[in-house]
Amino acid sequence: MLCRLCGSTDLESVLDLGATPPCESFLTAAQLDDPEPTYPLHLRICRECLLLQIPALVTPAETFTEYAYYSSFSSSWVEHARTFVTGAVDRLALSESSFVVEVASNDGYLLQHVVDAGIRCLGIEPSANVGAAARDTGVPTETAFLDPDTAARVRTAHGPADLVVANNVYAHIPDVAGFTEGLRALVSDRGMVSIEVHHALHLVADAQFDTVYHEHFQYWTVLTATRALAEGDLTVVDVEELPTHGGSIRLWATPSSNAGPPSERMLDILAAERRAGLHHVDGYRGLENAARAVRATLLEFLLECRRRGERVVGYGAPGKGNTLLNYCGIRTDLVEYTVDRNPYKHGRYTPGTRIPVHHPDRIAADEPDVVLVLPWNLERELTEQLGYVADWGGRVVFPLPVLHTADYSRSDTSEALS
Repeated sequence: MLCRLCGSTDLESVLDLGATPPCESFLTAAQLDDPEPTYPLHLRICRECLLLQIPALVTPAETFTEYAYYSSFSSSWVEHARTFVTGAVDRLALSESSFVVEVASNDGYLLQHVVDAGIRCLGIEPSANVGAAARDTGVPTETAFLDPDTAARVRTAHGPADLVVANNVYAHIPDVAGFTEGLRALVSDRGMVSIEVHHALHLVADAQFDTVYHEHFQYWTVLTATRALAEGDLTVVDVEELPTHGGSIRLWATPSSNAGPPSERMLDILAAERRAGLHHVDGYRGLENAARAVRATLLEFLLECRRRGERVVGYGAPGKGNTLLNYCGIRTDLVEYTVDRNPYKHGRYTPGTRIPVHHPDRIAADEPDVVLVLPWNLERELTEQLGYVADWGGRVVFPLPVLHTADYSRSDTSEALS
């Protein structure tokens, strides 16, 4: 394996999660007796440039030609996008004469707010099904993967962009250099590129092993992202910390000829990474043991529920949840089924663990003792949505960052489970 950023062969194992199916390859009932391919899920760090990465064993074309994830099914995510658009319009003084491009624009969850603001925009989305959903809501969307050729074609047809948005996609591309060149080709010489990614600081500090799956080829610190963007003639000038996905960063980059000095908050986040040991290989070496500890705690809890005869079901069927289920070996003997708001997943089964996925109404009909929330990063939103579980004395449990249950006797509180 070669480092996809610097080409080094000097990579060290950080976390071996075994072999799992692709996290969005939900099975139909007719597929349950068919063989199911699995691929190693092995996180390594490059000793030369410190990029966290997995081998590119499942290609983007295999994953994203038809995709099971629709961003708009998360109310909090749509609101997050609206807040971002409002802030970006103010920050960059965008107007009706501006042009905004979003890469990996999904179902138009973000660009719908740009359309509402009367600003010309275009989504570039590789998945035909979710791109069609965006067009149905009035968001101009082109079905394509971003590479230098796509970027050049878009720029020729529409002109350079004042803002290029790449939210939660910079981890999803194995060709980091080509994708970054595409970003630079899209943006005007005085424009900005905004990139949101999960922060590897939280992956390591909170043992967020479930953020590792085959769609995510690399995991970014500010240090490594700055190095990667510089290879494409983009300079990071500001970084924001975000609560999304269990702890993310928003990088603001501009063509290097337009860049000024880094902001104070960017320097502060780099200093936090350094204090956490992430500017050296040693800082990553405790991740595997921490992940094993999380797995042991969760399995002990679920086994105790089974001994007590308690009925446990899941909430959500996200990609991260499938990493957790497979790594922990959780099947229908421990979690009877899960539910999801996305109708695409209803009547299907989770990859590898074969847990059935139902409509969320199933929870109220069955009144289970425990609801295990798999998209734990949406805790605030889902604690509120699942408040009705307390009506029959049920518990809502979040597996990470520490196993805990929502406490509906007090607002905005939860208590740890031993």
